Amino acid sequence: MYIPRIVITSGEPAGIGPDTCVMLAERDWRADIVVAADESLIKNTAVILGARLAVTSYDPSEPVIRHVAGSLKVLHIPAQPIIAGTLDPRNAHYVIAMLDRACDGCMNGEFAAMVTAPVQKSVLLDAGFEFSGHTEYLAARTRAALPVMLLQCDTLRVALVTTHLALKNVPSAITRERLLTTLRIVHMDMQRLYSIDSPRVTVLGLNPHAGESGHLGREEIEIIEPVIRLLRAEGLNLLGPIPADTAFAPKFLSNTDVVVAMYHDQGLPVLKALGFGRAVNITLGLPILRTSVDHGTALSLARTGKADPSSLCKALELAIELTCADAIHASS
Repeated sequence: MYIPRIVITSGEPAGIGPDTCVMLAERDWRADIVVAADESLIKNTAVILGARLAVTSYDPSEPVIRHVAGSLKVLHIPAQPIIAGTLDPRNAHYVIAMLDRACDGCMNGEFAAMVTAPVQKSVLLDAGFEFSGHTEYLAARTRAALPVMLLQCDTLRVALVTTHLALKNVPSAITRERLLTTLRIVHMDMQRLYSIDSPRVTVLGLNPHAGESGHLGREEIEIIEPVIRLLRAEGLNLLGPIPADTAFAPKFLSNTDVVVAMYHDQGLPVLKALGFGRAVNITLGLPILRTSVDHGTALSLARTGKADPSSLCKALELAIELTCADAIHASS
């Protein structure tokens, strides 16, 4: 049986990332789990949380074995002194080093996938890093042309045409080229990662009522509709543009595999209302597999024992599911 080796980056050290990594290690997993973190941080977190956890240093030369509850391999990245709940820009380099090491390990085949705990973007920006999010950073690191953020919960998948932009900048960012590329990536990765032969993709309009025939905006007429027609001619199964206020009704969702929203807060509030804490973020369009949690660093909960590891567990479950499916497909 195929056993993937998966690396988890523990995120902002003053937040709940280390806590949830310790909690995650308290159960068995059908994968070899490696956590990228400061080893002493993980050991101290386990003590504070009362977890009986045998922490060992990760050795890439050791054979791949399934994770056993109560143990944890740590890929040591040294950090500055850490106070739970207190941000320190000096640890920005530590956070970036974790991401770089995990990403490079995925690129060279050492790891089958990476799972990311949340980072504090303000700390990275204050330290001088140009960091708008994991999605954009990993795309630059892997030289991917265009990353596509997708979040999923049990009943819904939502992909985004634009991600971390001010709302005033969204319309100009929705170009014909960007929309074409995004929809092609979504179609391709629904096939590649999820094994859906002909994915049904619902495309939202940008404006209220999908522009109301041009009376509430012309982006649908000038960009979105022409792109949909072109891609339908290529064989893509697209529905839209659909007004965002009706697209999530059961009659639409029962006939779609993924919804493509034009901007961050158009589709994600619905998804998070349905499955916050159980949703997973996956980056499409990368040469590696990366999944992530659907929440932030929750600084006030760090080391209190009140953090909920559900989203990190879901992200790891999805990474295992997709890597195993890919291995089976490759061997068939």
